[in-house]
Amino acid sequence: MREAQISTERTHLIADSIKKPRQRYVQKDGKCNVHHGNVQETYRYLSDLFTTLVDLRWRFSLFIFTLVYVVNWLFFGLLWYIIALIRGDLWHSDEEGWTPCVENLNSFVSAFLFSIETETTIGYGYRVITEKCPEGIILLLIQAILGSIVNAMMVGCMFVKISQPKNRAETLMFSHKAVISVRDNKLCLMFRVGDLRNSHIVEASIRAKLIRSQQTKEGEFIPLNQTDINIGFDTGDDRLFLVSPLIISHEINEKSPFWELSQAQMDKEEFEIVVILEGMVEATGMTCQARSSYLDKEVLWGWRFTPVLSLEKGFYEVDYNSFHDIYETNTPSCSAKELAATLREGQLLPTLSSLTPEPPKPYTLEPLSTHNPLTKEVDKGEEGERGEINGSAAALEDQPGLD
Repeated sequence: MREAQISTERTHLIADSIKKPRQRYVQKDGKCNVHHGNVQETYRYLSDLFTTLVDLRWRFSLFIFTLVYVVNWLFFGLLWYIIALIRGDLWHSDEEGWTPCVENLNSFVSAFLFSIETETTIGYGYRVITEKCPEGIILLLIQAILGSIVNAMMVGCMFVKISQPKNRAETLMFSHKAVISVRDNKLCLMFRVGDLRNSHIVEASIRAKLIRSQQTKEGEFIPLNQTDINIGFDTGDDRLFLVSPLIISHEINEKSPFWELSQAQMDKEEFEIVVILEGMVEATGMTCQARSSYLDKEVLWGWRFTPVLSLEKGFYEVDYNSFHDIYETNTPSCSAKELAATLREGQLLPTLSSLTPEPPKPYTLEPLSTHNPLTKEVDKGEEGERGEINGSAAALEDQPGLD
């Protein structure tokens, strides 16, 4: 048994040929699988406090929302209590002729309640500030102004967090698989997108990135290098009218990163294709982004998507049960570069055959026949003259008087 565990060159080759499962860079639901660790400059998050509060999880947002209001009420309640304590309202409030700063404020609890009533403008009418307290009037102005700022900030954070269009991306669909097949004599990488809602995405656009580790000619290793995949940027095909499901196509040409990859080479490659769909939500006008990704094992060679659109009476119907369905089709296993070269050779062969001169046909030479028509007329004339002379001589020989 020990001899079986000894590593040899053959076992290394077998182990290297086995493809390890790749860790996703972007999950299928669009979440980025990246965690930021060892961040030393945490003060940068506080410099953009509003965005930090919006990005927090709901339980932390609700906790901070409640904490800010409670601390604010307690702080100003304490200030009202200190004013009443300094003026002696807590001991002389029951005396006749004594005018307190705030009527019916005789403890910290009552000061806290008065702070809540002031900031929320409830105004029960039981506790009220008097005109004989200038320091109370100043504190009332400060609390009203700061309370408005706190309300604007916290309500604004909650409103933005509630109205974020993240949930809108849940109704934007991407096909489970990406496929490679031939379209118009060219290999194309394709995937399908769709929108389940009747309210459409305005100004929808799509782009794709190839995530693959790369080593430069100088030996530098670049992990998770990002390369653009052209899906119609130069022709405008990346602008989508997403009313019904669309098949997004990337033509594998000279500028494509898959130009020299055949089916066998594609099976050995390790990569990830990240697709990003962006647009504005028609109902709110806010920008929405949906993401998904395809690992190398999720890109199938020689398959196509099943049609999902059918014509009914007066409308088109989309069958989302077949949204992810694919079927196999005849596809050459060579690379797009080899396919293009083969097609060019196939197109040049008939052209070259038409331009090649035909071999001369065999014919017999005639002494008196030439290709010049004028010469032919002259020859005919000479033959006629010779015929006339021979005829005249024969006629003379036939006459009896001449013997």
